[in-house]
Amino acid sequence: MSVSRPQSSVVSTSPAAAAAAAPGLLQQVGMAGSAAVITVSFIHPIDVVKTRIQVSPEYAALGMSGTVRRVVGTEGPLAMWKGVNAAWLREASYTSLRLGLYEPCKVLFGCTSPETTTFLKKFAAGSAAGALGSLAGNPFDVLKTKMMTSEGATTPSIVGTAKDLLKHQGVGGFYRGIDSNVLRAMVLNGTKMACYDTTKGYVVQYTGLAKTSLIAQFVSAVAAGFFMTCTVSPFDMVRTRLMNQPADAKLYSNAGDCFAKIVKNEGPRTLWRGFLPIWSRFAPTTTIQLIIFEQLRTLMGMKSM
Repeated sequence: MSVSRPQSSVVSTSPAAAAAAAPGLLQQVGMAGSAAVITVSFIHPIDVVKTRIQVSPEYAALGMSGTVRRVVGTEGPLAMWKGVNAAWLREASYTSLRLGLYEPCKVLFGCTSPETTTFLKKFAAGSAAGALGSLAGNPFDVLKTKMMTSEGATTPSIVGTAKDLLKHQGVGGFYRGIDSNVLRAMVLNGTKMACYDTTKGYVVQYTGLAKTSLIAQFVSAVAAGFFMTCTVSPFDMVRTRLMNQPADAKLYSNAGDCFAKIVKNEGPRTLWRGFLPIWSRFAPTTTIQLIIFEQLRTLMGMKSM
């Protein structure tokens, strides 16, 4: 005699059910931080070249390849990773927040359905997340900039750089350039996330690829990296100049003063000095970072952005 089992006793263990519980805020921030730290470990040499070109007309005249040859020839190959430990701390604080908080910020700005989601709202959400991340990461950004621009065969330690900064400039030294850094972060993250999100929507719409497709993610990230470079370069120049001011000479009083003096004394085009190395950094950074972040989201049961 057959006995039928009650339908209510059957428990679903399908992958869809397992993925139903989306990760919380801390998990999103953690995934973003992991993606950022992995990425910066490979991209850091480009950042060193970009920063040297921005702070020194001599390096600017040499260009990317000439700067690499000069740094490696006079300071050794490891000089290309000067400040990488400060960069890890910066990414773990700054990028983890600006990436991890993007979707929660989208909800706060009213992006709850396709009908209510606009490019401006995405930009605002990215800008808000970027500003919060910048406030957390500014001290490590200052340390990273000083370590990358330190010339000589000896690689400065992060502890020694922090002690020297505290001795000569006090706690405020760690927040030097905070105004320009927050503005840069808002423009950078607003452009990055809004362009990536929107471009991927178009790629999916016109190619039929899934949002989880690596091709769709790659094309969208490359596009976002280019537009980021166009909008962020002037803010990046101002931030780098402010953070790299000597302790005994205040060349610029704030971001506005720095911007005005650069334009007056060196010409408007100086604001985009280092465009190629910035793009060379942003393109792979954005691509690797977002793809890793998207893959981690999938593994954790979250839908693609």
